[in-house]
Amino acid sequence: MRAVIQRADGARVSVDGEVLGAFDGPGIVLLVGVTHDDDQAKAATLADKVYGLRIFEHHHANDLACLPPSAPREVSARDLGLPVLVISQFTLYASTKKGRRPTWDAAAPGPIAEPLVDAVAQALRDLGAPVHTGRFGADMQVGFTNDGPVTVIVDV
Repeated sequence: MRAVIQRADGARVSVDGEVLGAFDGPGIVLLVGVTHDDDQAKAATLADKVYGLRIFEHHHANDLACLPPSAPREVSARDLGLPVLVISQFTLYASTKKGRRPTWDAAAPGPIAEPLVDAVAQALRDLGAPVHTGRFGADMQVGFTNDGPVTVIVDV
């Protein structure tokens, strides 16, 4: 599995003008790509890694997250109870080695990828994350403010 993690200050995803998921304030936009040998275990590992990454700071805490003064300056979305917007993104497995037209041979087909993207979202929920999602295979419009900017690529 491959993911692009973006620290965001507000995000939304819509299809045909209908907003499917959104959050205001700090959170994570998570683009998830699935390849042929991925499985449920990798989905759970990815979710744990993403939600535990210390890419936020104390000032991102809302009124619900009480951090002691001795807490580290860098904290995770899990520490702060922040939301995650999960978007399926098969293009993360694009190959551009030859020519100018990308190929997506390394991307898993929909019947394999869709349940695994859903498994990432469910694993995040199981960790306590408020999760919003797009619609697998749809022409989605994703908008957000990259905060920092902070963008991290993770392969599991």
